[in-house]
Amino acid sequence: MLRAAFSQCLRSTASSSSAHSAALHTSAVRCAGQAGRLTAAQRSRKRKVKEIAASDGRPHVVLGHKPGDEAKWTKCDLAKVIITEEDIQAAPIPSPVADLRAGIETPTYYNYGVGTRERDLLFYTLPPLTTERVSRRSIMQGVISPASNFESADAKEQRKATTFARVVDLRNANARGIAYENRRRIIAAFSTPENPEDPGRPEVQAALMTLRIRNIWTHLKRCKADFMNRRNLRILVHQRAKILRYLKKKDVGRYDTILERLGLEPEAVEGELVV
Repeated sequence: MLRAAFSQCLRSTASSSSAHSAALHTSAVRCAGQAGRLTAAQRSRKRKVKEIAASDGRPHVVLGHKPGDEAKWTKCDLAKVIITEEDIQAAPIPSPVADLRAGIETPTYYNYGVGTRERDLLFYTLPPLTTERVSRRSIMQGVISPASNFESADAKEQRKATTFARVVDLRNANARGIAYENRRRIIAAFSTPENPEDPGRPEVQAALMTLRIRNIWTHLKRCKADFMNRRNLRILVHQRAKILRYLKKKDVGRYDTILERLGLEPEAVEGELVV
């Protein structure tokens, strides 16, 4: 009887001690597992830290220059060629002049379709000819004296030319009109003298893509949830890198020159690009 009670007591003590040790063992294993396991947010933060550490000192993939080196962009040829909306708004509005023959004040930036030849024809050739023609017709008809007739015709042409100058001002264009003018300027600036309008030239294509990339980047800074344009930005960055790599294989000198003219660092278009 006593032996049976003693055996039962030993079994209960052993089971309680083993349960206690098992509990300690499993809790230790559980704590170790929890300490070694990371959540998705923690993994994302750790990955971002690694990416920042890996890209520390490298130029920006989109902008093409290192942080704090904005002068590389402002001094490049592409930045000097293109027109921004701020430049257009800062330009003076054409105002009337006292004498037509002294010259009409024309806009600083013309709307698309008006080049140097069209400007000379519209503002420096046609108004004086129209004034002279009207004066001769009035003199032949004997309607009015030559001097007063010339003054009235001169004032009328002045008003017409000033009004037309305000109409063809680029400030009246929309975003598409400004983009068209910038494309025309880029093609003219990055083409060769032998072929002044060559949109298929690799330098011209790289310049046009750089302009689009910077415009989309400016838009995404305002509209961060525009995921479609964010995808388009990635595509354009890789397309620009592809064109520049092709140019590097074809002619290293042209490659180095176009990077300088576009304000790009070689590290921004070479290697693995994470946008």
